[in-house]
Amino acid sequence: MPIIENRDIVVVGQQPWDTPIGSNCKDLALEFSKHNRVLYINAPLDRRTKFQQRHTENVKKRIRIVEGYQNGLEEIAPNLWTFYPDVIIESINWIKWTSVFRLFNKINNKRFSKSVKKVISELGFKNFILFNDSDMFRSYHSKELLKPNLSIYYSRDNLLATAYWGRHGKYLEPELIQKSDLCVANSVYLANYCKQYNSNSFYVGQGCDLEMFKNDDNVKVPKALSAIKKPILGYVGALLSVRLDEHILLHLAEQRPDWSIVLVGPEDEVFAKSRLHQLANVHFLGPQKPETLPAYIKGFDICLNPQAVNPLTIGNYPRKIDEYLAMGKPTLATKTEAISIFKDYVYIADTKEDYVVLAEKALTENNSKREQERIAFAQTHTWEKNAEEIYRAIQQVEKNKQ
Repeated sequence: MPIIENRDIVVVGQQPWDTPIGSNCKDLALEFSKHNRVLYINAPLDRRTKFQQRHTENVKKRIRIVEGYQNGLEEIAPNLWTFYPDVIIESINWIKWTSVFRLFNKINNKRFSKSVKKVISELGFKNFILFNDSDMFRSYHSKELLKPNLSIYYSRDNLLATAYWGRHGKYLEPELIQKSDLCVANSVYLANYCKQYNSNSFYVGQGCDLEMFKNDDNVKVPKALSAIKKPILGYVGALLSVRLDEHILLHLAEQRPDWSIVLVGPEDEVFAKSRLHQLANVHFLGPQKPETLPAYIKGFDICLNPQAVNPLTIGNYPRKIDEYLAMGKPTLATKTEAISIFKDYVYIADTKEDYVVLAEKALTENNSKREQERIAFAQTHTWEKNAEEIYRAIQQVEKNKQ
């Protein structure tokens, strides 16, 4: 079993430790810390956020740290620290001119790295590994400024498809990938993208919280779901038009009015105004606490991932599918390059018409044997195994450097 141990690892990225949503990088940091010392760096406070969100507790905390009233370094588990930088960086993404953006971005990088250097020294980290979770702006110069023993770029989303990251990321990210010692990606699509700029690019898969998603007797189907007519075809997660294709859901509901479509999660404006709300067999159950989601999945006869196919989504690893399969549920998903690894366990649709045909097939074919096969497959996607694949990539690159 490949393993990296007794090393120091510094993690930089986009999502702060106190984010309320799930985060690949946080899960990996926890896994790394089982065998190594890990320092998780939160993104520094930027001036725009300080002004716009100054009344929120998260920003108030960061201001106290910047002003020296609170220590930004916190030990949150054995071998694992999180650090809130004691600096404010400038909000510069509005700058259109490349040369001007590069100049101010370097200033931000120096300010950020100076803060990080202090805590690295305080903890006595030596010959550390820098693990960069797609932080292509603030950490663009981190390899030069922090001088890690090894620098890793982690690609887990096609961020360049968004307006914010696309403007300057279209040239900064390829450059950062190229100068990193290696790149690791959670989907085949993103690994191939990274390989265009760095031959040391590896597909490492992704983990799933299998302790949470267990279909056992302790999980009770919520009353709100039990009252809905079966069969139930369900989805859990944010209902975002940029990521989900409402036309698939409309087609399913209209073609099979005897089926119930259940959607669990917050809605964006498009979904809030969707014609789905006018259909009697479509049920919006709203946002629910993360720990209750397995109970809703348990009540579904079929789980759905009606993904919209666009530059933002095409390369994404479908973490949700692992959660569905871990519960043993028949799952329908839209065909993308990233979905290929699930082909033996998921019903994959090219069109909205396929969804109806495949749903009928899934309802007919489902049995306990298939459920156990799905669960067994999901069990191969643990954060431990994900970390092992990253360790394997590190060992290969370090061996080649010798």
